[in-house]
Order: sequence, then C-alpha cells, then structure tokens
Amino acid sequence: MSSASDPLAALAGLPGVADSVDSVRKAVDRVYGHRVMRRRSGEITAEAALRGARGSAALSGADWALEEVRRRTDFGAEPEALTVGAALRLTAEAGQLLSIWRQSPLRVLARLHLVAVGSTAEGDVVGRPRLAGESVVEPLVEAPLPGAEEVAGRLDGLSRLIIAGGSAPALVMASVVHGELLALRPFGSYNGLVARAAERIVLINSGLDPKAICPAEVGHAEQGAEAYLAAFDGYLSGTAEGMAAWIGHCGRAIELGVRESTAVCEALQRGAA
Repeated sequence: MSSASDPLAALAGLPGVADSVDSVRKAVDRVYGHRVMRRRSGEITAEAALRGARGSAALSGADWALEEVRRRTDFGAEPEALTVGAALRLTAEAGQLLSIWRQSPLRVLARLHLVAVGSTAEGDVVGRPRLAGESVVEPLVEAPLPGAEEVAGRLDGLSRLIIAGGSAPALVMASVVHGELLALRPFGSYNGLVARAAERIVLINSGLDPKAICPAEVGHAEQGAEAYLAAFDGYLSGTAEGMAAWIGHCGRAIELGVRESTAVCEALQRGAA
C-alpha cells in the first residue's frame, strides 16, 4: 500500500477505477429500486447472506451446491463442512459488527476470526494476529507470507485508514481491505473468509449496500479462482495497473452479486421462491 497521506484517493484516480465505481453504483441503485425490495427486502437480505456465504466457502475449497448449504444443519468435523459453517457464521456476524468497525477495525477482525474458528478454537492462536514462527493454513492463496512484524505494522496502517475514513468510494475501500487482508493472512486459518467478510462490512457500512443485498462473494466465486488469483496478483504487485485490475475485479464481483439478488427479486415477484 502507498505511504502517501491519502493512498485511497490516489487509487480512486487510477485509469478505469472511476468507471468501475460508476458501474457498481448504477447496478446497486437498480436492485434497490426493484419493486420487490419495497415489501420483501428482509427475504432478499437473507438469501443474499446464504448465497454470499456459499460463494466465499467455494473460494476456500468448499464448493457446495446452494441447496446443500441451505438444507445442511451439521457443519462438524469434515474440513469442507467446517469451512462452509465458518462462512455462514461470518456472514451472520458481519451485520452485528457494523457499529464497531469504524472505531476499532482490528477488534472486529479478531472477532471475525473467533467466529470463523468456532468450536475448533485452539487456545490463544485464535482471534489475534499470528506471531513469528506460527504457521498459516490458507487454501488457494500461495503468495509469499509476510512476517509477523510486517503484518502488525500493515494491520495498524490499514486500521488507521479505516478509522480516518475519507472520500474514497466504497468500492475502493472494500477492495483495499479485502486485498490487504488476503496479502497479510494475519491469522492461522480462515483468512480468505475473514477478508471477504470484511469486504462485506465495508460495503454495508459505507452506505453503498446498507441492506446487504449485493453479495460480492457470489461474484468472486462466479468469476472463478483463477481470475480471483490473477486479479489478486495485481494487488500484490502494487503497480497502478495491478491495483486498478484488482479494484475492477472486485467491482465486477459486486455487479454479479447484484445480478444474483435481482434474480431472487424476480423469482419472488413471480411467486416462484
């Protein structure tokens, strides 16, 4: 991340980013204007949460069918079931942490990790950034792992950016939070799930998606792991082109989440859901 005083403002000015921001805003406005939202928004929110959790779990190696996620009640010992259960818990918890996020984002991240790990918690390695020598289990992401000291410093920088706020669009802030947490992998496990849950929190808390009906996780999964990692490589590069590509990818993910929720609205309108 840039050391400039307002790196997010600089990112918002990268080529193509303004177009992504505008496209996302228009897509979100369209789904919020759907006639079904006026009377059944709670159902759309619940369905978006379920589908978002399924998408996030898929990117962490548990690519279950939506109906399997919907009907399943046991998320016990099997690794994939644990991942899906963690994703569902994180999606539910995200909405409870909105008031804390802008004051204490690191506290929220610690809570998200605790929630993700759940009953499989292993003492003090849960809910805190890893220390030197502690390992990380993270499906999909194989990028070099920053050391514990670097993690601590960059988490502090990210926290200060979030608390400071600023005028950067929600898409830019959400993309940076997501990318930075994925790059740092600060916890021993479930970092991808936590990063995508934090992205969700930013999108809701910013006012872009206050009813949580635009699940970016759906779009990330729909674009596929290969595209996700290619865009993430752009974030890791730190170049203007790479950062713009990552933000654009995240914007497309939101738009695909909007498309998913629009389809749910249409189904409810037809009486088919």
